[in-house]
Amino acid sequence: MTDRPADDPVVITGIGTLLPGTGSAAEFWQHVSNGRSQIGALTRFDGPAEGLPVHAAAEIRDFDHTARLPGLDPSHARKYSREILIAMSALVQARDDAGLGQGDVDPRRLSVIFSSSRGPLSWWQPVLRGEDPTAYDDKGAMFRGLPGTPASLAAIHTGAQGLVTTVSNACVGGHQAIGLALRELRAGSSDAVLVGGHEFPILPEVAHCYRALGNGVLSTESEDPSRAVRPYSADREGFALGEGSVVLCLERESTALRRGARVYARVLAHASMNEADHPTTMDLTGKVTAGLVVEALEEAGRRPDEVGYFCAHGTATRYNDLAESRALRALYPDRGLGALPPISSNKPIYGHTFGLAGIINAASTALMLHHQRLAPTINLTTPDPECDHDHVAEGARDTSFDLAVSMSFAFGSQTSVLAMGAAA
Repeated sequence: MTDRPADDPVVITGIGTLLPGTGSAAEFWQHVSNGRSQIGALTRFDGPAEGLPVHAAAEIRDFDHTARLPGLDPSHARKYSREILIAMSALVQARDDAGLGQGDVDPRRLSVIFSSSRGPLSWWQPVLRGEDPTAYDDKGAMFRGLPGTPASLAAIHTGAQGLVTTVSNACVGGHQAIGLALRELRAGSSDAVLVGGHEFPILPEVAHCYRALGNGVLSTESEDPSRAVRPYSADREGFALGEGSVVLCLERESTALRRGARVYARVLAHASMNEADHPTTMDLTGKVTAGLVVEALEEAGRRPDEVGYFCAHGTATRYNDLAESRALRALYPDRGLGALPPISSNKPIYGHTFGLAGIINAASTALMLHHQRLAPTINLTTPDPECDHDHVAEGARDTSFDLAVSMSFAFGSQTSVLAMGAAA
């Protein structure tokens, strides 16, 4: 093992999750691997009253930060929003899960990189609607209104003095945050990076934006909220909104092993591109995405034939489903549908979390590599004929694999892939 940062594998040593019905990495793994949907009846707003036929969402209920942030001064906490406190709690959980204590990393070499597609909309909504005339009456208003504040305040709380920043690039932002963390660690600029995302889009304003795109984007019809999201299914109807925060602790492998840390998985490579094509539709030939997968795998020194699993973006929208299935067919042109590698989506569990989605996928994939078990795509009973391949639809599957690829797509003609490997 060399000590040169560029040749030292980057690994995930900690996972912090605060999601609907989920307060730890162990609960996250149980829900994802066992296919337990956390999407329920929408309560955050009255859909019909807002002119919206929206009935399902993955909501965090009854969050209390006090047990998760015991060292936070109550006078400070009162100035923070729920979004900030949840993101801070996820970061502390990831740090603790990694066993990263005071003195383990020079504070100047501990960084925080977050992703969020929209920032603090939940705070701005009542302000802009005129429902909270006192919103600007304390100094905390400056905190609550900035998209980068969760990362900054989490860094202050944990003593991180390295690079602290927030990426905002729709659904590929989570992948890109991990890509930035890889560069920091490989360049030797940081010794540990707490990289994560936060998203709180369960608002009528956000729902109206997606409804404006037409039918089949935002789920509106299913009577059972837990079955509202059905990727690759002939009866798909779109996604449900989800919220929360997930944070990963990334380190160079030599650093982690020296301090006896548990390693979930390796992060091998990240590749991201702007297709410079249609702003709301990803490549539907599959060839562009397939090429990007090859690019990431080549950086990792691996080949497509070695991939044992694909973690899908899996939004249950027609274009996304077709784009992913066609990407696999382009990547493996000599294989029939039945011989394509397994692929699954966690969107039926936690909904669509936009800037957080890539982080959820990375956490899910890391745990699958760690446990050598594939998580299923639930709610899939009648596959779309073009997507009739292996979605692990029968339930969790024990297996043996050491290479996985996560795919992510976003408005703005953005495509991103992340290659991950099993721990040594």
